[in-house]
Amino acid sequence: MGVVITNPKNPTVKHLRSLMANRKARRHERLFVIEGVRAVEEALRSHAQIAFGVYNAEQLADSERGRAVLAALREQRGVQPASPEVIAAVSDTVTPQGVVLAVGWPALTPQRRGITLVLDALQDPGNVGTLLRAAEATAVAQVICISGTADVYSPKVVRAAMGAHFRLPIVQDVSWEQAPALLADADHIYAAVPDATMPYYAADWRQPAALIIGNEANGISAAGLALATKRISIPMAAPVESLNAAVAGSVILFEAYRQRRLGRS
Repeated sequence: MGVVITNPKNPTVKHLRSLMANRKARRHERLFVIEGVRAVEEALRSHAQIAFGVYNAEQLADSERGRAVLAALREQRGVQPASPEVIAAVSDTVTPQGVVLAVGWPALTPQRRGITLVLDALQDPGNVGTLLRAAEATAVAQVICISGTADVYSPKVVRAAMGAHFRLPIVQDVSWEQAPALLADADHIYAAVPDATMPYYAADWRQPAALIIGNEANGISAAGLALATKRISIPMAAPVESLNAAVAGSVILFEAYRQRRLGRS
């Protein structure tokens, strides 16, 4: 065990804070920050590159899962013990669980032809993270984030995605000029819009396809609508105008997954 970090101004602590707060730093170093037992379990299970970080042995020792994480962290170079005060100073959560790590961006490529999820300038980190989690749960082949979408490696997105980053191919900062090349294998590109006459379940999701989910306030951009080959909507009772972007996207993705597993009917 190394020397316990007790000073919140320690260089390691300052480095973690910089990565949490600064999008440019995350891009330059190709690192992002995870915290908590579950997130670290996912990183270890996925053989993620752990660059450096801090942990508090007493906090982790409070649970069986925490003790397992603690044992694994003690074998990691660059991960240092720290006081509870230091953990609290670097944590982005209300109740820190005793571990904060910087990990490398996963280098994943799609392993199958299937559904591609396109996020068109979604700005709410919770929506983005929820859709990443739903995309993993429904075996989406890859996620494309159009420029203007919330940073997929920001702490709030990472927490909401709950480990999806380690297994889901994600491409970000894509312009609409670049998008056609990434969607060349899609038989259809579906735009989810409130006023479409075609219900989402009428689409044949068994074929390679893309689904575009638009900005929370403005919907899908003109460029996205121009690229789409079909428009779909979710039928709803009259008083409800539209669904939250993450909810709408998840509903459609699970229908696509159902069709791909069981057939269209």
